[in-house]
Amino acid sequence: MENPRQEKVDVVTEIREKLEAADAAFLTEYRGLSVGALAALRVTLRQSGAEYKVYKNTLARFAARDAGIDGLEDLLVGPTGITFVQGDVAAAAKALRDLSKTNPLLVLKGGSLGKAVLSAKDVEALADLPSRDVLLAQFAGALQAPLVKTAGLLQALPRNFAYGLKALIEQQEAA
Repeated sequence: MENPRQEKVDVVTEIREKLEAADAAFLTEYRGLSVGALAALRVTLRQSGAEYKVYKNTLARFAARDAGIDGLEDLLVGPTGITFVQGDVAAAAKALRDLSKTNPLLVLKGGSLGKAVLSAKDVEALADLPSRDVLLAQFAGALQAPLVKTAGLLQALPRNFAYGLKALIEQQEAA
């Protein structure tokens, strides 16, 4: 851009900062969605810790290039909305996938996770992941299982010794 207007520079800076601050960014095509459907989409995504914004593709391309996300520019074609996710990436991907199933006019195009570019199938795979809380609980359970086994084994040794000693005493008393 030669001598861009300050408003455009500000928008590019805003998009770049949001891309850099976000854990993930998902791109969707919203062609044909009503204003009410877009408002409902924004509310649903906000509950997942995500923000849905629509920018001019040209400005978003400049911002993606400035943020160092190569390949995202190819997805910025047609009416594109960007979902900026901070926090639970799987929950936001799940919300987008579920909304695209109920409203076929919302089409997943792909996105980015950090600096890696994702296809639409990658976003759907993220949506299939359990939520962050479930993953943390599974991880805690995996860490806890060996400790529980070790504690059981350590308890079994004195317990079995006591049972054996009691049986020996009862045998001696019976004789």
